[in-house]
Amino acid sequence: MPSKILIVDDEINILMSLEYLLKRKGYEVFIARNGQEALTLSQEKKPHLVLLDIMMPDVDGYAVCEKLKALRQPPKVIFLSAKSKKSDIEKGYEVGADQYMIKPFSTRDLVTEIKTLLNPSL
Repeated sequence: MPSKILIVDDEINILMSLEYLLKRKGYEVFIARNGQEALTLSQEKKPHLVLLDIMMPDVDGYAVCEKLKALRQPPKVIFLSAKSKKSDIEKGYEVGADQYMIKPFSTRDLVTEIKTLLNPSL
């Protein structure tokens, strides 16, 4: 059974390109355009990993991450954000991020991080 990944970003180009990339890598992929949609989808689909933007309308990524990490079986979370200040990155880890990658990022590095988080024994 393929690992389930939820991609959360308000930029449609990022959503579509990451969805295409990860489906080609064999993952089951879901997309959300905002924080509230992400929380609803994660309850329904129970993703193993969430790729999460921070700056979004309605609920920001920090709040989404905190809520996801409070679940009984929390998913791994990788922040994908343009926010590159040390304080932003530290806050990301404080709210429970497993990894924080600054946009623009290498898709090769992203795929490596996803594999590492989903298969820690590799």
